[in-house]
Amino acid sequence: MSTTMEQVRSWQGPVLFSYGFRPFFLASAVWAIVLMLLWIPLVSGHIELPTAFDPVSWHAHEFLFGYLSAVVAGFLLTAIPNWTGRMPIVGRPLIVLFSLWVIGRAAILFGAYLPAGIVAALDVAMPLVLAIACLREIMAGKNWRNLIVLGLLGVLIASNLLFHWEAWSDGYAAQGYGMRLGISTMVLMVGLIGGRIIPSFTRNWLVKQGRKSLPASPMQVFDKISLLTLLIALLVWTALQDHWLAGVILLIAGALHFARLVRWKGQYTFKEPLVLVLHASYLFMPLGLLALGFAILQPDLLDITGAQHLLMAGVLGMMTLAVMTRATLGHTGQELKASRSATFLYCAMATSVLLRFSAGLFPDLAARLYDMSALAWILAFAVYVATFGPLLAWGKK
Repeated sequence: MSTTMEQVRSWQGPVLFSYGFRPFFLASAVWAIVLMLLWIPLVSGHIELPTAFDPVSWHAHEFLFGYLSAVVAGFLLTAIPNWTGRMPIVGRPLIVLFSLWVIGRAAILFGAYLPAGIVAALDVAMPLVLAIACLREIMAGKNWRNLIVLGLLGVLIASNLLFHWEAWSDGYAAQGYGMRLGISTMVLMVGLIGGRIIPSFTRNWLVKQGRKSLPASPMQVFDKISLLTLLIALLVWTALQDHWLAGVILLIAGALHFARLVRWKGQYTFKEPLVLVLHASYLFMPLGLLALGFAILQPDLLDITGAQHLLMAGVLGMMTLAVMTRATLGHTGQELKASRSATFLYCAMATSVLLRFSAGLFPDLAARLYDMSALAWILAFAVYVATFGPLLAWGKK
């Protein structure tokens, strides 16, 4: 049987389709830029889009179920061959899968001209096919412990369908159950996968530096308690939204995940931004949970939407950029070291998140802070495309 790299190198077509992370990471970054470039004039009323969703719901949907679904696809198509020892999806099957994602984005954008059921079907086609392909590989490789990741992908698909149903039922889908369930699913996925890779990557780097103090091993009893508490907090928040019980459990989960992060020794990684950014990204987990919990309990003091963005843009946006940069370097044969441009895009992304959160604290400056946050977001992803795009499109197999 051929090895993974032999399978990749046997593809004679464009390098872009020689591995799953290449088209999906590049397209997700481009789409993140396009989303924000459209959002600025859309929210200000200067343009209208032919989507069936209201502007805020379109923006929220395309970040959670558009951008993030592409990142998840790129990650799983790259990780599962490593998990199972099976062959990666490359070439024509990868082109088909990627085309389904593009068709889904077009269906949402021009949804006003299409039947609602067709829009939903086209939107979930890619993640559904991806889930089937991943299930086949996990079962064939008997890699049962990663079925939980596949289960979370299934919940994400269900939450997307729920979002569509709420939007078509004349509800405000951006604040509906589907949106909260989708956010909760992705935050839990970061908690699960981040809890594996962050201490492992940190340990590897610290050992090379000769450090004696190393991160706690992944998935110990404390980690399991933290994840269980996170699951309960997110389920209660999804079901009850602004109930005081959700606020209390979110605060408890935030404190536990802050302690979890401290156990991973991120304070020793400042010399390497490629490792430090993983800790910085995960830091938005406890910050977002604490802020959201406090905002629910004290809505007059803290904006709930701003707190929610610490989870969406902070945890999900920044962590995906951190993983995308590292995976792009590692799988294109580059040194695992952050360049100045990579460090710059990390700073730009963190700035975008903090500016968006600050807009809820300073209502008089909110409009200006929104614009500055959007520009920093665009800058972060533009630098990623400029720096890593050539590696993804035609770099070393």
